[in-house]
Amino acid sequence: MKKAGILNRHLSGALAELGHGDGVLVCDAGMPIPDGPRVVDLAFRAGVPSFAEVVEGLLSELVVEGATAASEVREANPAAAALLKRHFTRLAYVSHEELKVLSAGARLVVRTGEARPYANVLLRCGVFF
Repeated sequence: MKKAGILNRHLSGALAELGHGDGVLVCDAGMPIPDGPRVVDLAFRAGVPSFAEVVEGLLSELVVEGATAASEVREANPAAAALLKRHFTRLAYVSHEELKVLSAGARLVVRTGEARPYANVLLRCGVFF
């Protein structure tokens, strides 16, 4: 058994399969999940695990070269907006509808238990060298 890092076997395995440029959608419990990408559903109950916990956990395991969020997050969910701004200095914004379209191209979807609106981000994997 792993001693540290992400212990969920489905998520740990999915992360190990990602390559440069692959997309990972981290989404709240209400985001429509597209057909196609592998889905790891971590939602246990409303708010558990939180969007912040999942994003921060993933960032400890992944190299991320870019991130995209819905522009609506800035008004509708200031806490999520602040978290994203703190972690991604060059965060790209698109409409929520466009984020849903872009999410169809993700290789992995990680669903959190977050119950606040627009707590979603599309990460683009980088490389560690």
